[in-house]
Amino acid sequence: MRQYKIIVEKHPDGYVAYPLGLKGVVVGQGDTYEEALSDVKSAIKFHIETFGEDVIEIEPPILEAFVAETGV
Repeated sequence: MRQYKIIVEKHPDGYVAYPLGLKGVVVGQGDTYEEALSDVKSAIKFHIETFGEDVIEIEPPILEAFVAETGV
Protein backbone atom coordinates (compact mmCIF):
# COMPACT_ATOMS: atom_id res chain seq x y z
CA MET A 1 0.00 0.00 0.00
CA ARG A 2 1.37 3.40 -1.00
CA GLN A 3 0.84 6.55 0.98
CA TYR A 4 -0.16 9.77 -0.81
CA LYS A 5 -0.22 13.34 0.39
CA ILE A 6 -3.70 14.76 -0.17
CA ILE A 7 -4.68 18.42 -0.34
CA VAL A 8 -8.20 19.06 0.95
CA GLU A 9 -9.81 22.43 0.28
CA LYS A 10 -12.93 23.71 2.02
CA HIS A 11 -15.26 25.71 -0.20
CA PRO A 12 -18.66 27.29 0.56
CA ASP A 13 -20.43 24.37 -1.15
CA GLY A 14 -18.28 21.48 0.11
CA TYR A 15 -14.80 19.99 0.03
CA VAL A 16 -12.41 19.21 -2.83
CA ALA A 17 -9.45 16.84 -2.44
CA TYR A 18 -6.57 15.98 -4.76
CA PRO A 19 -3.36 13.97 -4.37
CA LEU A 20 0.20 15.12 -4.91
CA GLY A 21 2.63 12.96 -6.86
CA LEU A 22 0.37 11.52 -9.56
CA LYS A 23 0.49 12.34 -13.26
CA GLY A 24 -2.86 13.48 -14.61
CA VAL A 25 -5.89 14.97 -12.94
CA VAL A 26 -7.35 13.16 -9.94
CA VAL A 27 -9.99 14.94 -7.85
CA GLY A 28 -12.47 13.94 -5.19
CA GLN A 29 -15.30 15.95 -3.67
CA GLY A 30 -17.86 15.73 -0.93
CA ASP A 31 -20.09 17.60 1.46
CA THR A 32 -17.71 16.77 4.32
CA TYR A 33 -13.95 16.42 4.74
CA GLU A 34 -14.34 12.66 5.19
CA GLU A 35 -16.48 12.29 2.06
CA ALA A 36 -13.96 14.19 -0.05
CA LEU A 37 -11.10 12.06 1.31
CA SER A 38 -13.00 8.84 0.61
CA ASP A 39 -13.90 10.03 -2.89
CA VAL A 40 -10.32 10.96 -3.79
CA LYS A 41 -9.09 7.60 -2.47
CA SER A 42 -11.50 5.88 -4.84
CA ALA A 43 -10.40 8.21 -7.68
CA ILE A 44 -6.72 7.39 -7.05
CA LYS A 45 -7.42 3.64 -7.23
CA PHE A 46 -9.40 4.09 -10.45
CA HIS A 47 -6.71 6.31 -11.99
CA ILE A 48 -3.93 3.77 -11.30
CA GLU A 49 -6.07 0.81 -12.45
CA THR A 50 -6.97 2.67 -15.67
CA PHE A 51 -3.61 4.18 -16.62
CA GLY A 52 -1.17 1.85 -14.85
CA GLU A 53 1.72 2.35 -12.46
CA ASP A 54 3.34 4.88 -14.83
CA VAL A 55 1.08 7.61 -13.40
CA ILE A 56 2.89 7.39 -10.06
CA GLU A 57 5.64 9.99 -9.84
CA ILE A 58 8.11 8.31 -7.51
CA GLU A 59 11.23 10.39 -8.14
CA PRO A 60 11.80 12.70 -6.45
CA PRO A 61 9.37 11.84 -3.66
CA ILE A 62 7.34 14.61 -2.01
CA LEU A 63 8.65 14.75 1.52
CA GLU A 64 6.35 17.44 2.87
CA ALA A 65 3.62 19.74 1.63
CA PHE A 66 2.92 23.22 2.92
CA VAL A 67 0.15 25.75 2.47
CA ALA A 68 1.28 29.36 2.49
CA GLU A 69 -0.46 32.67 1.97
CA THR A 70 1.01 35.91 0.70
CA GLY A 71 -0.26 39.24 -0.54
CA VAL A 72 0.76 40.54 -3.94
